[in-house]
Amino acid sequence: MAAATTQTLTAVHDLSLSIAAGEVVGLVGESGSGKSITSLAIMRLLPSQARVSGEILFAENGIAARNLPTLDDESMRRLRGSRIAMIFQEPMTALNPVMRVGDQIAEAVVAHSAISKKDARQRAVDAMNEVAIPEAARRARDYPHQLSGGMRQRVMIAMAIVNRPQLLIADEPTTALDVTIQAQILELLAELRAKFGLTMLFISHDLAVVSQIADRVAVMYAGNLVEVGTKQDIFQAPAHPYTRGLLQAVPDLKTDRSRPLQTIEGTVPGLQAMPPGCGFEPRCEFRQPACARALPPLVEVAAGHWARCPVVNA
Repeated sequence: MAAATTQTLTAVHDLSLSIAAGEVVGLVGESGSGKSITSLAIMRLLPSQARVSGEILFAENGIAARNLPTLDDESMRRLRGSRIAMIFQEPMTALNPVMRVGDQIAEAVVAHSAISKKDARQRAVDAMNEVAIPEAARRARDYPHQLSGGMRQRVMIAMAIVNRPQLLIADEPTTALDVTIQAQILELLAELRAKFGLTMLFISHDLAVVSQIADRVAVMYAGNLVEVGTKQDIFQAPAHPYTRGLLQAVPDLKTDRSRPLQTIEGTVPGLQAMPPGCGFEPRCEFRQPACARALPPLVEVAAGHWARCPVVNA
């Protein structure tokens, strides 16, 4: 019997992105574009068979930048949850269903501080107060299933900020919530950013949500960064055809409701069928023969505004 062959698939490639201290960068793109894989790579939470090449540099105040993929497991464990924290997409699956929420937050404190369990529980309650959970001392004794979706997300945020991280990664933190609760969570994140000087990578597929919280926006497609710029650059003068298509597909008050919404024809290519050139080329109305042969480089189309498209950059 022939041995099974293994195939190496590249989920994210040629990604270069920076986040300045105190800045919020919105990472947007449809499902499967590589947003969550990127965040898990930063946190070193990818499965064991995954490989990361290149550098992920993390610079703390007064400390030389460290390359996260080269750190040993213990050094990374000390950073993860203390200096770099993450809000996961679905709190009901991220939280332990058989453990009180206050104890889960306190556990994050004990893991990174020489502190008594009693003091850790108090810090957990304080963190729950900071994220505006009413009657925090009482609700700390609840299990996740006893809380609403919005309250569970607030618990996740409390767990992320309890150790005062320098970088907060928020992976689709409002996706499972209704519009009213979404607005409350976004307002809460903005308040916490101002209060603690948080630097944030905010991941979402919702352009409207990103426009409310981000300073700069990076757009991903098929595992690749296709455009990055300030919020004004992306929403007022998009350069890449994919970004333009996303924005045109979003209805607004001026949209003619008698006509169907604009769509981007085609589908995202699978990892096994990724074209050698631009991943968006098969769906792009501006494509040229060169687009199919090689991946275009990111080019600065205006100060601080970069796009990966030879057509718009010509």
